[in-house]
Amino acid sequence: MSLAFVFPGQGSQAHGMGRDLAEAFPIARETFQEVDDALGQKLSRLMFEGSLTELTLTSNAQPALMAVSVALCRVLAKEGGFDLSRQVSLVAGHSLGEYSALTAAGAFDLATAARLLRLRGDSMQKAVPPGEGAMAALLGAEAEQAAAICAASEKGEEGREVVQVANDNGGGQVVISGAKAAVERAIEAAKAAGVKRAMLLPVSAPFHCAMMAPAADAMRDALERAVMAHPSVPVVANVTAAPVSDPDMIRELLVKQVTGTVRWRECIAAMVASGCTRFVEVGAGKVLTGLMKRNAPEAAALAVNTPADVEAFLKSL
Repeated sequence: MSLAFVFPGQGSQAHGMGRDLAEAFPIARETFQEVDDALGQKLSRLMFEGSLTELTLTSNAQPALMAVSVALCRVLAKEGGFDLSRQVSLVAGHSLGEYSALTAAGAFDLATAARLLRLRGDSMQKAVPPGEGAMAALLGAEAEQAAAICAASEKGEEGREVVQVANDNGGGQVVISGAKAAVERAIEAAKAAGVKRAMLLPVSAPFHCAMMAPAADAMRDALERAVMAHPSVPVVANVTAAPVSDPDMIRELLVKQVTGTVRWRECIAAMVASGCTRFVEVGAGKVLTGLMKRNAPEAAALAVNTPADVEAFLKSL
């Protein structure tokens, strides 16, 4: 049974996340301390005890979610002798989760990943002034239909305004992103086209669209300077839905990911086509496990995010 590890993205954060891991496993405490030291911030205290509002800020949520995912991978290795490089065939992560996947596979060290994600979050937040961008979920739509709705909604009174598919999550769940007026026009067009549900999302910026170009430039500069090794396991990239191992190619794809579509439905299909039959979501929440059940119901999917989950997964091997 070929195994794939997948790593969650923004939206999976929760108050208190990682605290039970820190209490149960010294290696998890060490991981969170390492991230705190890299950022010069008690991010772990915010995760364990702080407000969800502050944790949800993009610059905090991104490194925090990565920290939980990597802590879990280290716990699996320490407690159960789990060898990701030998026992996992492919890894993938949703948006920022791609950095978690790369770190778990040894391409980045933990401190580098934490600092890259802090920069990524800050740059994304600064790229578009508050109130100018928006994102919306189209439920019951497929990617092609959503793309056509976006194309028809870009032209407004102020000229052409960006709106594009940000996430193709599969199972009839597509997220669009762009200029607020264009996103609002797309919502009305989706309703008129009979899309089951179309609604604005409570996000602080229009991620994964062309308006994020300034953030992509910032990440290009940072990634050029970052030390990166070949990952021990191929990473299925968000923007190509294909496995990649070459560090230079990974850098370029991570830059493109800032403004490009997260092709998650196709990523899952590619992993299934390669022979993966068991998927483990490593990190906070169970969002990707739910999407797995929609996209590949024939595959086994489970989430590992608590000490009990760790024990159960290790026993299942």
